[in-house]
Amino acid sequence: MTVGDPAADVLRDRYDVLLLDLDGTVYAGAEAIPGARDALVVDGGPRLFYVTNNASRSPAHVAGHLNELGFPATEFEVVTSSQSAARLLAQRIPAGSAVLVVGTDALADEIELVGLRSVRSYDDAPVAVVQGHSPDTGWRILAEATLAIRAGAYWVASNVDTTLPTERGLCLGNGSMVAALRAATDRAPDVAGKPARPLMDDAVRRSSADRPLVIGDRIDTDIAGANNAGLDSLLVLSGVSTAADLLVAQPSERPTYLADTLAALDETPEALRIAPHHDVTAQVEDEVLWIAAGDDVDECVVLRAGLAAAWEAPGITDVRGRGPVGAAVADQLSGRAHGRRD
Repeated sequence: MTVGDPAADVLRDRYDVLLLDLDGTVYAGAEAIPGARDALVVDGGPRLFYVTNNASRSPAHVAGHLNELGFPATEFEVVTSSQSAARLLAQRIPAGSAVLVVGTDALADEIELVGLRSVRSYDDAPVAVVQGHSPDTGWRILAEATLAIRAGAYWVASNVDTTLPTERGLCLGNGSMVAALRAATDRAPDVAGKPARPLMDDAVRRSSADRPLVIGDRIDTDIAGANNAGLDSLLVLSGVSTAADLLVAQPSERPTYLADTLAALDETPEALRIAPHHDVTAQVEDEVLWIAAGDDVDECVVLRAGLAAAWEAPGITDVRGRGPVGAAVADQLSGRAHGRRD
């Protein structure tokens, strides 16, 4: 079976390229997500491209980290929001223009690579500001950016993720720093990363994909980005977004497929769609979603059927389950499940 065959029996074989998010999907900080290597490193499978909103590291650095964790990756196969941000700037301002960089040296390098000049001070008369995640961002550089933006500089944010998954849990992301500048300037940036289209378009273009599948852990970035670009998507529940988030997801944030882990790539596409299931009863009564299933039914199967019913009946105020599995999934959907990642 050739990869990219729309009639293939297994999900991975229906697509010629997997456009993979990193944080929360492939790894969490310094550690690989359990089972990710076995699910992705498959002979004869679709090509892997890594598409990340995190602008703090260079593509070469990211590829090296992936290699250390056992994933095949080259610098060319890593597409970052810093590259897309640099492209947006190069299309908007003249070559050689000064760009104030709020972020790491890796982001500054991408600015230099497109023929612009990276600076760190408002006194250098920047005509644009670019902002990406850096763990060292502080008041002083945000103040320089505030002055530039208030003076009329064009502002591009690599991404607006409010949180960032790490091995210790969720920490503040670039979007939280962007929010500080928005409050200080009463301006909003153009956004390069997901869910905006520039990064996804760059990934499709570079990979020469005919049938790409976007895989990620966030409905507001990975899945919304896929939908904005008209691409199929798989949400894995290994990172940020939870079942409770999916319950109230807008249509623009709803994935094509849903699974607990990347192992689902070896399942049938039909089984992974959010749809009613013959082994699950899911119905809405007086704004309450009731879910029931036998004890031998997988919780993710029940979750997909429950979401299908919920999305057909907006305005649900509570979720209740009948039986142990139904109750467990109801707790997930209502946010009562132990260990929910708030």
